[in-house]
Amino acid sequence: MTPGKTARLDRIGTDGRFVTVPMDHGITMGPVRGLVDIEATIDAVTRGGADSVLTQKGIASRVHGNKNGAGYIVHLNGSTTIGPDEEDKRVTGTVEDAVRAGADAVSFHINVGSEHEPDQIANLAELTTEAERLGMPVLAMAYARGQGIDEHDAESLGHAVRLAEELGADIVKTAYSGDSESFEHVVAGTRLPVIIAGGSPSGDLATLRNVRGVIDAGGAGVSMGRTIFQHEDPEAITAAVSGVVHNEADPEAAMREAGLEVED
Repeated sequence: MTPGKTARLDRIGTDGRFVTVPMDHGITMGPVRGLVDIEATIDAVTRGGADSVLTQKGIASRVHGNKNGAGYIVHLNGSTTIGPDEEDKRVTGTVEDAVRAGADAVSFHINVGSEHEPDQIANLAELTTEAERLGMPVLAMAYARGQGIDEHDAESLGHAVRLAEELGADIVKTAYSGDSESFEHVVAGTRLPVIIAGGSPSGDLATLRNVRGVIDAGGAGVSMGRTIFQHEDPEAITAAVSGVVHNEADPEAAMREAGLEVED
């Protein structure tokens, strides 16, 4: 690993663990709650302890100056909910674009098992080659998605994260398998740091219990979007998530420390 890549990885995480808040949903869903005033949201989540934030390249000017020293990741593909196929992620930029945008890393989404997998494999492989040349870390968002595939199945997720490593990624994000024991299988499938998406848990405590399950399984943290940026208190929920990831706090204790009410 080059010194440049090592330095950039240090900017988007803390001691090999990661609390990333992706906010690229504007291209997917439009200016939803939490993203209209994205400057205020970025300020809140980074004050709460997010190691990095993630957007598409066109939002870069709204990120810098509001991220309180946190890292910045530029996402390089996307799709929309109103288009013909949301799973058909198309390339939206290059690593050089991300460098010009002031990024510390780039990310790319791939749906393993979908009809779009072949093109996405080729695009991710090309991206990691370009990123290696420039010393830029790559976060692969590797999901198990396709006809007949259970996207929370540990075997399928293990395949997805291993594919990311085989293609040259440096960190991999995937779905949570539902419990710590099964997620150990996912983590064991790669030597990359494995982080999870936010998913759709029912409430803050459920979210934090999932995060603790990931850490207990040997995972490296989270990349949570709407769970954080659409929360009524983005700073507080980020602080609670960070407490579990970085301090291995008990979920209930992390909530209390962050000033969140613990649900019954």
